[in-house]
Amino acid sequence: MKALSPLDQMFLMLERRNQPMHVGSLMLFQPPPGASAEDIRELVDQMAQGDHAEPPFDQRLTRKLALPFWTKDDDFDLSHHFRHIALPQPGRIRELLAMVSNLHSSLLDREFPLWETTFIEGVSDGRFAMYSKMHHAMIDGVAAVRLVERVLSTDPDARDMEPPWAVKRPARKKEGLVAGPTSALSAVMGGLKAQAKSWPAVTKALVSTYQQARKDSEFGDLFRAPTTIFNRRIGNARRFAAQSWSLSRVKAAGKKLGGTLNDVVLAMCASALRRYLIEQNALPDQPLITMMPMSLRRDDSDSGNQVGMVLANLGTHVADPSERMSLIKRSVAASKERLSKMSPAEIMNYTGLISGPAGLNLATGIAPKKQLYNVVISNVPGPKQTLYWNGARLEGIYPVSIPVDGMALNITLVSYGDQLNFGLIACRRSVPHVQRMLEYLEQGLVELERL
Repeated sequence: MKALSPLDQMFLMLERRNQPMHVGSLMLFQPPPGASAEDIRELVDQMAQGDHAEPPFDQRLTRKLALPFWTKDDDFDLSHHFRHIALPQPGRIRELLAMVSNLHSSLLDREFPLWETTFIEGVSDGRFAMYSKMHHAMIDGVAAVRLVERVLSTDPDARDMEPPWAVKRPARKKEGLVAGPTSALSAVMGGLKAQAKSWPAVTKALVSTYQQARKDSEFGDLFRAPTTIFNRRIGNARRFAAQSWSLSRVKAAGKKLGGTLNDVVLAMCASALRRYLIEQNALPDQPLITMMPMSLRRDDSDSGNQVGMVLANLGTHVADPSERMSLIKRSVAASKERLSKMSPAEIMNYTGLISGPAGLNLATGIAPKKQLYNVVISNVPGPKQTLYWNGARLEGIYPVSIPVDGMALNITLVSYGDQLNFGLIACRRSVPHVQRMLEYLEQGLVELERL
């Protein structure tokens, strides 16, 4: 058995019917030349054979000493996790995104390992797709990318490849494993001891955060975020929108403006959010604040969560794109400077403490007008080389993340080769016509290029 970290446990505790806490991905494939529909169905039949899975796909939840642990599922049943469906014709991307929206809306059953994969055939031009979802307690963005890179191949001629859940992990040191109640107690006590070591640095950072937030209106911290239409209770229905941009194009804009790739991404999102809120007659006078997850993973692991949190002012109250870009750069730099003085363990504890009140508010709704941030924008580095699966070329990988109560919109992007693939997931009711933001993202990039 393996103990869950406090952050992983939080993702379990936050889950409700209207708030599934799983993350997903949509991978779009172009079959190899000459492949027929029968070849694709034969491939699906091969995937559906057997009941074998490798970690983390064979792990289910159990409890010991009232705490959750991962343990091997000795009754693993592949038919519960793998499905095969076809799109209604004409199989446009519109129908594909609508299908993913529906699949992403349903909860995972905690009696089984917390993942599902759906093979979707019938996409236009003979393509097929795979939509997968895993509970956020099992995986974060960087770990998900590592899984993709392990499952797929850079060789277009590779065949007889295992399905994602059956690919063996590279040998690595086993950490966090326990065998019984005594070992479980030792694991808990060891975790508490490690937490205590980080308190001096975390306390110092918290004091600095409070002091800076009180004197600096650009800091973007400690419940300064305004209440917007994104920050309300959500339903269980989802709407997914996705699109790719040239990575070279975005980097070129950043180079000309003296900013990073991430700065340009935030400026694109800020422009899109500003336009969308103006269209809805709902733009607040105060700037929107974004939370950006920051990977702290320093090992070769591909499960669990190892993330910190960077808060940034998006400058959505500023009409001038040049001034908005400068504000974003200053705000991100200030937030990263504070975290640079802490170890990964200290950053995780700091993140938990600074977001604790927000998590309590999210779980209880006791202070709906108090917002730590308005929207999550996550940028995950992805594969740099073209990847294949049994000869089918991966055209794009689009992240499907999590909207929650008080945070009805999530923007996540993953790079792949020279693509920057955006995935926008939102509560269908709270954020109507979220697909319009794709056009606004393009307008935001053009705006920056003109500078």
